[in-house]
Amino acid sequence: MSIEIKAPTLPESVPDGTIATWYKKEGESVSRDELLVDIETDKVVIEVVSPTDGVLKEIIKQPGDTIVSNEAIGSVEAGAAGDKPAQQKEAPADTASSDSDKKDSDESGKAAADDSASDDEPMLSPAAKKLIEENNLDAASIQGSGKDGRVTKEDVLAKLEGGQSSAPQAAAQSAATVDDRSGRVEERVPMSRLRAKVAERLLQATQTTAMLTTFNEVNMQPVMDIRSRYKEQFEKTHDGVRLGFMSFFVRACIEALKRFPAVNASIDGNDIVYHGYQDIGVAVSSPRGLVVPVLRNADNLSLAQIEKGIREYGIKARDGKLAIEEMTGGTFTISNGGVFGSLLSTPILNPPQTAILGMHKIQERPMAVDGEVVVLPMMYLALSYDHRMIDGKEAVQFLVTVKELLEDPTRLLLEI
Repeated sequence: MSIEIKAPTLPESVPDGTIATWYKKEGESVSRDELLVDIETDKVVIEVVSPTDGVLKEIIKQPGDTIVSNEAIGSVEAGAAGDKPAQQKEAPADTASSDSDKKDSDESGKAAADDSASDDEPMLSPAAKKLIEENNLDAASIQGSGKDGRVTKEDVLAKLEGGQSSAPQAAAQSAATVDDRSGRVEERVPMSRLRAKVAERLLQATQTTAMLTTFNEVNMQPVMDIRSRYKEQFEKTHDGVRLGFMSFFVRACIEALKRFPAVNASIDGNDIVYHGYQDIGVAVSSPRGLVVPVLRNADNLSLAQIEKGIREYGIKARDGKLAIEEMTGGTFTISNGGVFGSLLSTPILNPPQTAILGMHKIQERPMAVDGEVVVLPMMYLALSYDHRMIDGKEAVQFLVTVKELLEDPTRLLLEI
């Protein structure tokens, strides 16, 4: 019996998707719930698995083809026996990757396979194979813990946590075009849908908003003292959840948003939409680019719940598991460029939101305190806002409120 493989139902905000990578070929055996194909949208990569045991009978939609919700993309012959795929099959040369990093990885993996293919290659689960290709790892260097020495996803994750990426730099450049006369290397890869969408939205933000940025600085010593004093007790009380800086910033922004509702509003045509809730978007870096998952009803979350939510989003972003619903909406965004060492920047708005807060690196600097020079851990804060909606006075007062709440965290408890 032949069973259709259909694209998943896409949200209204995502009109279509693109076939990224098929992990099986026609005629190969497949198992129920085994990963068959990746579908890339403007926001996430969606994995489609086999509905049953059998053989991949037909591939209807090829890599690069556009698909819509519930469209047939292939079929599986249930119960049939087919060819066993090679444990490390090459990615097709014309495969459209889910992002430029993945394309680099696929081509690097292909080059490595061409040079070192042999009968004693380790057995890989589909999920492990995908992670190996995405991170330029040498499969032979990973000890398998599965049945008959099979390399599992957990084995690859353990390898990554150890920071041992053994793919040589030469392999990463294997798909590059080399000018024999000068020896200069050049490479051309297609822009992923996510990267293209991010570029489109950033350009839209700069062209359609009256964007302005105001700056201030905050003394992080009080927050650092609280973390130092209570971090072990906090982690023990909240089942391993660590106390970070982000939860303090989220709570401070929530209180400031309550006082200045225009900063929490959005523009819809000629209308201003004031939100009676705070859905805080937290910018997270992922292998595919910058994504902004949203903490819903953040006003109702404790510090521990905020930290746990951000940590879970970070893991999902790393593994490409963020759902579209987790990245839609949001009334205000916080971006932390400080984790990469940024000392000062002007963040770009995330439409239709009217403001975004940029955090930066904590830097010790000499400061004047009560007529004396004191070295303090300082952080620059940047608030970019849409001047059509927010006056300069409101923007400055909002940022000063965030600063005061962080420099005297007791205010967060007393809501003063």
